[in-house]
Amino acid sequence: MSDEIEEITWQGKWITARRRGKWEYVSRARGIRAAAIIAIDDEDHVLLVDQYRVPLGKRCLELPAGLIGDEAGREGDSPLETARRELIEETGYDCGAVENLGDYFASPGLVTESFTLVRATGLTRVGEGGGLEDEDIVVHRVPRSDLAAFVAAKRAEGLGIDAKILLLLSGALLTD
Repeated sequence: MSDEIEEITWQGKWITARRRGKWEYVSRARGIRAAAIIAIDDEDHVLLVDQYRVPLGKRCLELPAGLIGDEAGREGDSPLETARRELIEETGYDCGAVENLGDYFASPGLVTESFTLVRATGLTRVGEGGGLEDEDIVVHRVPRSDLAAFVAAKRAEGLGIDAKILLLLSGALLTD
């Protein structure tokens, strides 16, 4: 399959639609990737965010996250630099340490998008959070022991649940 010609069928500022043989898929323009953050404070609370997502037509519960290299002057930022900046911007918390937990693919049958999963510890509240002025991000500080019930309640309220939340529910990546 690797010898088939890839065709760009449409390209916008942020995404590119592609075709290779019978496969149609989407990639982020300019090779932009994301950093997703598992943020755990010293009292064993996890930080989550919810925000309106246009493709879903509703709010979605998510890990704090952000695009790497999407802003002018920040094209060379590392996943760890991006994670720290986005954590402060979205949640109002800074961290004492960030650890790279590896690269993962969001939905490999449809998109080429990958994200670097980062664990942030040593959290300190430094601001309000809520994202940039054009974002409407709500911050949730949830005890890990209540996480499954919290996610179920948000689903019952009608929020979409980002699949990366399953990483928290499995617990395997939360321990040292």
